[in-house]
Amino acid sequence: MDQLDHPLKKEMESVIDIITANTKIESDIKWGGPSFKFREDMATLNPRIKNYVVLVFHKASLLNDDFGFLEEQTKGKAYAKFYTMADVEQHGPALKKAVNAWINLMENQ
Repeated sequence: MDQLDHPLKKEMESVIDIITANTKIESDIKWGGPSFKFREDMATLNPRIKNYVVLVFHKASLLNDDFGFLEEQTKGKAYAKFYTMADVEQHGPALKKAVNAWINLMENQ
């Protein structure tokens, strides 16, 4: 993240902080962006998109909920898009719920 040049870097860092607040989540770099998993890949930030922060939930369809902020995509994926820090703050609690739902799902498989 230190090397990242992104107009919404602070928003991206806040999204990362929300996700990694759950200590069960592991983080790494995948496809050039921060990626998060618990037992399986959960989500990846795509830093190549510059006009908003996009968090790709790889298997969002397994969660059976859009948490009020996920945009359904093909192949079971969903995108969370954050255009401003206000978006991050507004959807932060729902993002936390989505992370916890992923952990619960993986623990109960």
